[in-house]
Amino acid sequence: MSKINVGKVLLGGLVAGIVLNIGEAILNSVILAETMKQDMAKLGLADPGTNTTFLIRAVGMTFILGIVLVYLYAAIRPRCGAGIKTAVCAGAIGWFFVYIYAAYIQEAVGFVSLKSFAIGAVWGLVEYSLAAIAGAWLYKEE
Repeated sequence: MSKINVGKVLLGGLVAGIVLNIGEAILNSVILAETMKQDMAKLGLADPGTNTTFLIRAVGMTFILGIVLVYLYAAIRPRCGAGIKTAVCAGAIGWFFVYIYAAYIQEAVGFVSLKSFAIGAVWGLVEYSLAAIAGAWLYKEE
């Protein structure tokens, strides 16, 4: 079994991070803009899109998530084979932990509405799959 090409994981991860950040920007500032404002107001919180510190942290963590997705792709590639199917599998694993587990818990305790959760879950599956495909496209073994 060959070693993971860390340089290509980082390169592919940054591309995946770009895809994720664009997807999140569209989802949160366009598609769910009004619903998010209502959810935040219900909690007595300001719109996170107006908080520069939050945006910097969120964008940074999303790039890290892109790197993790490509690392996951590289890790399962020897067992599942290179290609789109394996990239979608890696994306779906990341999507499960972020959108299904974490977002469902947030919905269950009332932090976000069911509408936000449902739309986000569907959007996220597509977004994470595309991000993992984009990152995997750049990943090659040493």
